[in-house]
Amino acid sequence: MIHSASGYGLWGLVVVNSLVFIIFAFSFFKPSTKRDWRTFGGFSAFIVALFAEMYGFPLTVYLLSGWLQSRFPQTDLFSHDSGHLWWMMTGRHGNPHFALPHLLSLAFIFGGFYLLAKARHVLYDAQRSGKLATCGPYARIRHPQYAAFVVIMFGFLLQWPTLVTLVMFPVLVFMYVKLAMQEEHEAEEQFGEAWREYAARTPRFIPRLSGDDAVHVH
Repeated sequence: MIHSASGYGLWGLVVVNSLVFIIFAFSFFKPSTKRDWRTFGGFSAFIVALFAEMYGFPLTVYLLSGWLQSRFPQTDLFSHDSGHLWWMMTGRHGNPHFALPHLLSLAFIFGGFYLLAKARHVLYDAQRSGKLATCGPYARIRHPQYAAFVVIMFGFLLQWPTLVTLVMFPVLVFMYVKLAMQEEHEAEEQFGEAWREYAARTPRFIPRLSGDDAVHVH
């Protein structure tokens, strides 16, 4: 049994951390439609699965313990630091929170939440006025909110990869792509030629290096 002294078995932290990130995302995303709730639900499931292993039970380390122990015999696999698998597998020592994967993960996570907040503000104004959202983040990509969720999840994978979240990640990305395509079909029906012109000039998820062709319609 994993003892809390190892940094696991802390189910209270699982609940608290999950709620913090889920509520934080909810406050920025504010789901209202069935599609929104599917998007938010998938992200929430990812967050719960992540923190369940980060502070609850290290299932990934447990399942890979034989292979990990043979590769890293001097490592205490069930210490909390060993859950930072990218850091451990490089053979580095010291505090994993100052290692490059962790620092990059923070940049992706906070950057994703910033993008989510900026996109929500633009989308809310556009929906309230009955217009197509084409400014702010929407001037660079057509689906900044979906992109934001993917960026946040990728950031967490850099920090604390697990078998469950590694499987969930491509599944959720595929789901978000499908939802985005459904959203585009509805937008084309509603806005017609304005949407087609916008879509022709604005990438779906990955912005162009140059913003010269971006639409800046308010």
